[in-house]
Amino acid sequence: MTRISAHELIHDVLDPGTFISWDSPPQYGPISDDYRASLARAQEKSGVDEAVVTGEGYVCGTRVACVVSEFDFLGGSIGAATARRIVTAIHKATELRLPLLISPSSGGTRMQEGTPAFALMVSITTAVYRHKDAHLPFLVYLRNPTTGGVMASWGSAGHFTFAEPDSLLGFLGPRVVELTTGTPIPHGVQSGENLARHGVIDGVISPQQLRTAVGKIAQVLLSPPATSKPVVAHIENNQHAKSAWESIQATRDPQRPGLRDLFQVIGADQIIELSGTGDGRTSPAIRVVLARIGGRPVVVIGQDRHAQPPLGQHPLGTAALRFARRGIALAQSLNIPLISVIDTPGAELSQAAEEEGMAGSIARTLGELVDVDVPTVSVILGQGCGGGALAMLPADKVLATSNGWLSPLPPEGASAIIYRDTVHAPAMMEEQKVSAQALCEAGIIDGIIPEVQDAAHQPQVFAAAVLDHVAHALWELETNPQRVGRAQRFAHYEKLVDAFTSVT
Repeated sequence: MTRISAHELIHDVLDPGTFISWDSPPQYGPISDDYRASLARAQEKSGVDEAVVTGEGYVCGTRVACVVSEFDFLGGSIGAATARRIVTAIHKATELRLPLLISPSSGGTRMQEGTPAFALMVSITTAVYRHKDAHLPFLVYLRNPTTGGVMASWGSAGHFTFAEPDSLLGFLGPRVVELTTGTPIPHGVQSGENLARHGVIDGVISPQQLRTAVGKIAQVLLSPPATSKPVVAHIENNQHAKSAWESIQATRDPQRPGLRDLFQVIGADQIIELSGTGDGRTSPAIRVVLARIGGRPVVVIGQDRHAQPPLGQHPLGTAALRFARRGIALAQSLNIPLISVIDTPGAELSQAAEEEGMAGSIARTLGELVDVDVPTVSVILGQGCGGGALAMLPADKVLATSNGWLSPLPPEGASAIIYRDTVHAPAMMEEQKVSAQALCEAGIIDGIIPEVQDAAHQPQVFAAAVLDHVAHALWELETNPQRVGRAQRFAHYEKLVDAFTSVT
């Protein structure tokens, strides 16, 4: 395929006439005559003075920093002068508090400089993490080809990672793999499209689409937050008080609104969706998005009941929970609130789930939610069954819809344990106090979101009410910072033990 040059990408992505170079002439020190001649030929061939171009410009009116590889300069390889230029640019972006767009196109380390150049991948990665420590957005756009140490370090460190169509991407290029191992790597494995399917990157987009993506990320993340108190719409609900079993039956209705309806009401222009864990796993059972709710940027990790059995084909397995943990880490890195949406008939029960460490995956997700140091809101949207629900429950503020429920086991399973049948399930759910009202009385949740009378036929009204309450909860946490963070969360959940003891 035809390769996109560094300046072509800058032209396609940045607002016209806004690019300002940050580059100074490269310094090489004592090098061989052959290497110096190679550098001169590379400069003539590529039209640039090194294998990377750095600078700043605007994308849809937002000021951004960019670091863009030029493959025509010695295969985009990284030597000491290249690394120095990259590190200097990243540090400047951090100092100026600019979002950073990096676009590698490189075979990795410059062979003329050997191992010392190879070790500089660590130096570049260190600069990247200083930028991320400042909670600034970092977007990677992988171009054809990107392999070797670049792909294995800063090329895989983005908050969001996209790739050029038909790009070759991998740990080592196919020729090197075959010569090293004696076995060719199958065609198509090292393509951006294949990596996106497997959740390694977040998508394949053209340079023109990249411009849109950068602009959208900037709009969602960097637009000024709302300052006024959100208004919670009043919902007319003339239903009689439901039993726990009636609520469970309502949440099992296939037509009941779910996570997808929340995203539809938020709007596609306010959502950036991730595709997977970033390390080769994906699961439609959980979706992770960057969004704006109530005028604030948030990360949403949500269980999609309609993708899980019996309605869908994707159980809530270890990959799904690993995906959720990527969302938790993203919220922490960007220092923005995290919203957890619970709606699951339960975690996967299978040999594969056991061998992949389902119990440990639940424990790690639960622990990371307790530990994350950003404002958190959890919503029991409907079904809250077992460890799969518990994994995503802890938060500074926990809400439930009026039909939401939380149970240690599927109702029929609980009945089977005690009575060796399933007919006692309705009575057991009352005894186990699984309903939203009982959860509120026990201090497990902080509030109930009233539902419209016929939620299954009014999904937008239902979803809008949920989002209104989430926005209000975010405002409460923002205006009461003493309610926020791991220390408060630790204290709250430790107090539940004493509260339970006094009740029982």
